[in-house]
Amino acid sequence: MDYRKLGPSGTVVTAYCLGTMTFGAEADEAASHKLLDDYFAWGGNFIDTADVYSAGKSEEIIGRWLKARPTEARQAFVATKGRFPMGNGPNDIGLSRRHLSQALDDSLRRLGLEQIDLYQMHAWDALTPIEETLRFLDDAVTSGKIGYYGFSNYVGWHIAKASEIAKARGYTRPVTLQPQYNLLVRDIELEIVAACQDAGMGLLPWSPLGGGWLTGKYKRDEMPTGATRLGENPNRGGESYAPR
Repeated sequence: MDYRKLGPSGTVVTAYCLGTMTFGAEADEAASHKLLDDYFAWGGNFIDTADVYSAGKSEEIIGRWLKARPTEARQAFVATKGRFPMGNGPNDIGLSRRHLSQALDDSLRRLGLEQIDLYQMHAWDALTPIEETLRFLDDAVTSGKIGYYGFSNYVGWHIAKASEIAKARGYTRPVTLQPQYNLLVRDIELEIVAACQDAGMGLLPWSPLGGGWLTGKYKRDEMPTGATRLGENPNRGGESYAPR
């Protein structure tokens, strides 16, 4: 397994990160734990999840796996995300201090951790001042609840603005961006890669196989069928790739 530095930080992670969006949905707990076992047996150490994955079940499954395997847990680098709704209240969504405070504590509880290694903002929030979000993240690093923070699904100007404000205010700087990137979706090449390079941030591409479309098991002129990720639900994970 190859290793990389996490953006500008001194932390080392495996080049291949295990995404866990299917945990608690397509993959039940036994299958999810088997995937984690195999990944770590091959030398992996980087787990990526989010609070909204299966409404918190993905984090809970990972948390139980970490508790049952203390040796692997010591090596694991765990990333999760917050932003999307985890309740029906008006403050159960977004990147406000109020929502993120609750979301982070809930993720820590589900994962059974005292610190989340990488906490990512799952998407931009146009309603919350970016200064409020960045100050919360800086406080979370200072308090020890998170080790690093990053963004997901941000566009170029989001990255530039957030990075420059963090620098100007003396806040902890973001270390990574997690964008969608594969042979079918290459938008980040236009300006997002350059924005990350300018900000000194690493890239953690998600959906490198295009939701399964790049595995070779689907045909351009046929709708997916059978016991595959898209066969059970052709719109799962990227309807933009569906045959037209």
